[in-house]
Order: sequence, then C-alpha cells, then structure tokens
Amino acid sequence: MKFGKILEIVKENNIVIPMYLYKMFPKLEINLETFLFLMYLNGKGQFIIFDIKRLSEEFFCDIKKVMEYISTLQDKKLIELKVVKNDKNIIEEYISLDLFYEKVSMNIIEELNNEKEDTTNIFEILESELGKQLSPIEYEIVKAWKNSNYSDEIIKEAIKEAVYNGVANLRYIDKILYEWAKKNIKTKEDVEKNKRQFREKEKSKKVDVFDYDWMEDGND
Repeated sequence: MKFGKILEIVKENNIVIPMYLYKMFPKLEINLETFLFLMYLNGKGQFIIFDIKRLSEEFFCDIKKVMEYISTLQDKKLIELKVVKNDKNIIEEYISLDLFYEKVSMNIIEELNNEKEDTTNIFEILESELGKQLSPIEYEIVKAWKNSNYSDEIIKEAIKEAVYNGVANLRYIDKILYEWAKKNIKTKEDVEKNKRQFREKEKSKKVDVFDYDWMEDGND
C-alpha cells in the first residue's frame, strides 16, 4: 500500500474539536462519548440530514448508540430535530445545532462580561486607593499583571497589603506580587498562611512582635 493511501485512511472522517469547545465540555453536562458525537455533528454543519444508518456508519457505532446520543443531546437542549422541505419540495428531517450554537454564544458573552467586570473592579480599586486616575503607563502595568496570570484575588490582596503598609503605589504592589509569586502565594488563604508563619517565626525568636510587613520576610 502506498504511503499516500495510508495518510488518506488516517485522515479520513476526522473529528475536529476547537479548543474553546473542549474547555466548555464540562458545562455541557454530557459524557465524553456524547460530546464526541456532538463534535462529529458540529463538523458536518449547522443542519444535518437525519439519516440514522449513515450517521452510525460514519461515527463507527451501532444505530442504538446513535439514538442514545441524539436523545441525550435533545434532553440537554443542545440539538433539535426539524422537519423541512428541501429544494425539490420533499419533506426531510434534519438535526439542527442551533441550540448548541446559542449556548456557545451565551457562554462567550458571559465570559466577556465577567472579564470586563473583573478588570473594571481592579482599576476602580486602584484609582480609589491611589486617589487619582491611572495613567496610560499604569494602566498597561495592571494589564501586564493580568497577562502574567496573577488572579484578581491576589492583585486585590497585594493592593490591601500596600495600603496597610502605607506605600500605595504600583511599583510597591508590583514588588509584592513578584515576591508572592516566588513563594507560590496565589490566593487570599496563601497570604494569610504566610502571615501566620511569619508571626510564629518571630515569636520563636522571643522578640517583640511588630505588625506584619511582607517586605521583612521577602528574602526567605
């Protein structure tokens, strides 16, 4: 058998899963087999002729399984069966993915709204604590924090630390985030745990306990 023919066989009937849909899989509340069948349908287009025998052959499973997949997807309101007339005025039954695409669209809109809301909150908090509007450069610094995978939660904690220590500026906050990243501090709980460890360490030295300042503990 020629190499070209082997490649044709390997590439035949591929099921392509866009990364976004792969990430969205848990929200669909269906098992992996049903998800793969949905991705197979997605690859065929928005409307698919309801030919159960052909679907089973192309998806390499028996007719009973295909009917189970379709039933589950209908129950989850991800697909629906529609009866329409084709160009020859013949009535045919189609599988419509409109409901699935609507769900994907709503999920994208929700994520964009949440991202916008979270970002706005960070900027508003900073401007409130700094007592001034952020400059374009400061705005880019905050965006860089988010692009560096600092969560909104940890950024807010860093702002609180800076304000508590009386040094409310972006350079100081950036230093806090950098030091916390080195210590793998990623959540509010991690911050509190680090503070407790610092206080316990100070007590063990039998010295006066001062208010916690993370900068004193930055070289551990």
